[in-house]
Amino acid sequence: MSAPVHETPGRERAGLVIDDLVVDYPLGRRRHRRAVDGVSLRVPAGRSVGLVGESGSGKSTVAKAVLGMAPIGSGAVTYGPARLHEAGRRDSRPQEIQVVFQDPYSSLDPTKTIGYTLAEPLRARADRTGTPLGRAECQDAVRAILDRVGLPPDTADRYPAQFSGGQRQRISLARALIVRPELVICDEAVSALDLSVQAQILNLLLELQQDLGLSLLFITHDLAVVHHIAEDLVVLYRGRVMESGTAADVCRAPSHPYTRQLVMSAPLHSVGGQRERRERREAMTPPPARALPLAEACPFTHRCPFAVDRCRTERPALREAPHGGRVACHRVEELPDWTEPFGPPASTPHHENGTL
Repeated sequence: MSAPVHETPGRERAGLVIDDLVVDYPLGRRRHRRAVDGVSLRVPAGRSVGLVGESGSGKSTVAKAVLGMAPIGSGAVTYGPARLHEAGRRDSRPQEIQVVFQDPYSSLDPTKTIGYTLAEPLRARADRTGTPLGRAECQDAVRAILDRVGLPPDTADRYPAQFSGGQRQRISLARALIVRPELVICDEAVSALDLSVQAQILNLLLELQQDLGLSLLFITHDLAVVHHIAEDLVVLYRGRVMESGTAADVCRAPSHPYTRQLVMSAPLHSVGGQRERRERREAMTPPPARALPLAEACPFTHRCPFAVDRCRTERPALREAPHGGRVACHRVEELPDWTEPFGPPASTPHHENGTL
């Protein structure tokens, strides 16, 4: 295997900091939809942070705001000295931040060879810096990064249609890594893959994160997946942070009722255990109700079995959770103790103390 392609001697790696981020999408002239409402999180250098929540919770919008693909209404997004909320155009953002998207089929140009696609970020960086890039140098970099993600050299001469979904996602990861980034944003990067291929890609991400010192912002709706790749976890619902803390603590001892429902939605190894869990989840779920406007209220009130009048009239602030993280719940001290086991599917990778 080739030497790491990520090292940048003499440069201290930065961390991503998001403070009170607000993103509104316009709905006509006078109306808007608030997709992200006051989200704050940190991705320290070399650390992996999971951003989890169901569809529509604002996870991908947070990533798009960092990448310059969504309008930032207020708040701050910084990466080291770079103030990304003031950066404007996407091409003015630091190349130390790269992204792997969900769909490995639509994220690659079907008319270009893999070698051309992988070399494109290198050419863009050369144009930006004014540094000439020789053909041989470019080909060497492409071969090195293909080897790093477990693909043979002749991959460079082939087209996306000749590869499986898992291989295409490896290619997408190679494209992100070839410019030696420090932070990689994975936006549902394994959700379009079957379970066995998911495990392979997650193992590869863990290996690269540990070997190259990458920072990861891993976005997913699957708590069982993010538990195995993230060190820290941030739980979103309707654009707001419901709970945060270490991944182990949030998954094993969730404090917020919404996080508890997410945990109870994660698959178990046992079919009987899964059936019992589903029955318990259904028993604690109140009848469907109309979601209240965000305003000054808890966004989860209409689905929460523990909601009281205060939850409908006062927005809960993030405060210390029993497990040591933070939680946005008025009644967290009054909730029953959590006894539900957290069991990931057998096909997902498992690591303890940072090793597989």
